[in-house]
Amino acid sequence: MPPPLILKVNEMFASVQGEGLRQGKPTIFIRLTGCNLKCTFCDTRAAWQKGEDMSISRIIKGVEMLKQEFPSEWVCLTGGEPLLQDLHPLTSQLKERGFKIQIETNATEFQTLPVDWYSISPKPEEYFFRTEYLSAAREIKLVVDKNLELAVIQQIKDQFPENTPLLLQPQSQKNWSKRKAMFLLREALQAGIRNIRLAVQLHKIYKIP
Repeated sequence: MPPPLILKVNEMFASVQGEGLRQGKPTIFIRLTGCNLKCTFCDTRAAWQKGEDMSISRIIKGVEMLKQEFPSEWVCLTGGEPLLQDLHPLTSQLKERGFKIQIETNATEFQTLPVDWYSISPKPEEYFFRTEYLSAAREIKLVVDKNLELAVIQQIKDQFPENTPLLLQPQSQKNWSKRKAMFLLREALQAGIRNIRLAVQLHKIYKIP
């Protein structure tokens, strides 16, 4: 018999989506271990290395148990960077069970998967993203750190279809980050950039996972 398919998982939990346009939706999260960028402002550093090897069947069983406790039709694969691992077997089995799938990615990796929602967040300094996301991305999230400038926002937005929303997400709940996000939004609007908006991290406001 072939060996069981294995993924390294940092944690699994049920909550609500705290970021992006799916904000507030009941969601089951699978946080995968590993990241290729390791940003200084990362708020999930535990996922860079810590995790447990789990078979696909065990992950699916965990998802189904979480759904019993917190019914949700959505599963979000996040990290770290989830696309560093082969997600084909997991996403196929989730789809067979009727789940909708979101992937949160820094956009440096791409896999052709049965995904309903790619949420991409290109990161400094290069803000590189795979060209497949020009058509696949449902939203772009930019973390408003101390170095983000209008030129970066303009450069990224110009490459995507106008109907792909770009969200400015403060790095933290601190006032400087929120003020800068609002300042950049005003600059972007004055520069004629369309389909851009402010974002928050709802889970930090509600103090939930």
